Amino acid sequence: MAWLVLLALPSAAVEDEVELPESSDLLQFPFYIREPFVGDLPEIKERKIIRALVTYGKSDFHLADGRPLGIQIELLHLYEKFLNQGIRRDVEKTKVKIVPVHFDQLIPALEAGRGDVVAAFLTATPERKKQLRFALGNAEGVSEVLVSNKDAPKVTSWEELSGKKVYVMDGSSYAEHLKALNFTLKMRGVKPIKVIEADGNLLSEDILELVNAGVMPYTIIDDYKAHLWEKVFKDIQINEQLTTSRNQSLGWAVRKTNPKLQENLQEFVNKQVKQGSLLGNTLLNRYFDHTAWINRLANSEDRMRFNRYVPFFKKYANEYDFDYLAIVAQGYQESGLDNTKVSHRGARGIMQLLPSTAKQMGYSDLSDPEQNIAAGIKYLAWLRTHYINEEGIEDSERMALIWAAYNAGPTKMNKMRRLTKEMNLDPNLWFGNVEIAAGRIIGRETVRYVSNVYKYYIAYTLALDLEGDREEE
Repeated sequence: MAWLVLLALPSAAVEDEVELPESSDLLQFPFYIREPFVGDLPEIKERKIIRALVTYGKSDFHLADGRPLGIQIELLHLYEKFLNQGIRRDVEKTKVKIVPVHFDQLIPALEAGRGDVVAAFLTATPERKKQLRFALGNAEGVSEVLVSNKDAPKVTSWEELSGKKVYVMDGSSYAEHLKALNFTLKMRGVKPIKVIEADGNLLSEDILELVNAGVMPYTIIDDYKAHLWEKVFKDIQINEQLTTSRNQSLGWAVRKTNPKLQENLQEFVNKQVKQGSLLGNTLLNRYFDHTAWINRLANSEDRMRFNRYVPFFKKYANEYDFDYLAIVAQGYQESGLDNTKVSHRGARGIMQLLPSTAKQMGYSDLSDPEQNIAAGIKYLAWLRTHYINEEGIEDSERMALIWAAYNAGPTKMNKMRRLTKEMNLDPNLWFGNVEIAAGRIIGRETVRYVSNVYKYYIAYTLALDLEGDREEE
């Protein structure tokens, strides 16, 4: 089985010239701002609000110690200054407010009037240009390249990937270009590449991390991202000769009906944030150019622990109606599946439970791996019954909310969900919603915890699928 690389990028210090607003100013705004609105720049200035659609992740936007950070957040703050040049009174200034959405919802949300600008480095594909106006220049001459795990079979042509799986971000230009490539292969009588659009909660850097871990063999990603993350992910190889597109331009996007806003954004980009400018390079380096700490876990030891304890996970997960791999992933995050681990707070074993909690669940010996796992799973079920029990929550979101409650405690979970409502976000959705409130109340710990567990869950699932594929060959 292929296993994970554990990654944590350190929080980047905010330099003096990019003084970011407090998260309360950025994230809290009246409900009417979330109502549909499609006006151009003059109407936006009348409202004195411009809504920026962003995605929540390591690079574009996240919260650290309650403060918003990320490339797009810094650029938006600079754009707010640019937009208000010459205006002295704060009450007369137009404020940038962010609206977090999934990547695949950026364009639909824009067109529905839920935001005014897509603040993401979107590739200006011909299809997108038909429906959007772009402010380009954040990145020029970008190619989409094939990236593989170093142990994956080396390929020198697209034909060699015939019938093989390539994982890409859901709703991305990578998927669009791969599908066009498949049409060309079909015309040549070659079996197409299997284009797998990954879980919608994974961004391109998450997929790259899973390629690095060996549970996804191939992906497509912008070449500048590949080279930046190559400094962190040591087990990827970039296939420069295999590109699905070349010389692409990336930038922000607005509706076709907003030409004045597009012109203003383009002027901002031209003057301040071209990729080759000092500012552009500073931003990219600040968020990408880190050789962060990485803990590569030994394959043999991981496999041994997984095989030893998986019968217990299956037994009790089935009893309480959980996906056993979701609980294995949590155990991996908690302890590395090491039942000898004891935290400074006295939490013990694989599921890192306090003896008092285990006792409430009816278990007394946390040194026994079976009791430890059983107690942890019973506690997860208790959280589900008493705190995450609303109908209509998607299974993946409910599991993420339960993980967060396990990590932060049910009282803080209630506070997080209340704050989510106050922010006009959905308290039944963790990703891009409750996780933002969690970042404000707790900081990065719980957000990172759930993110890691979720990626491990996907990695375990893919690893088992990969073994199944190999057995069938």
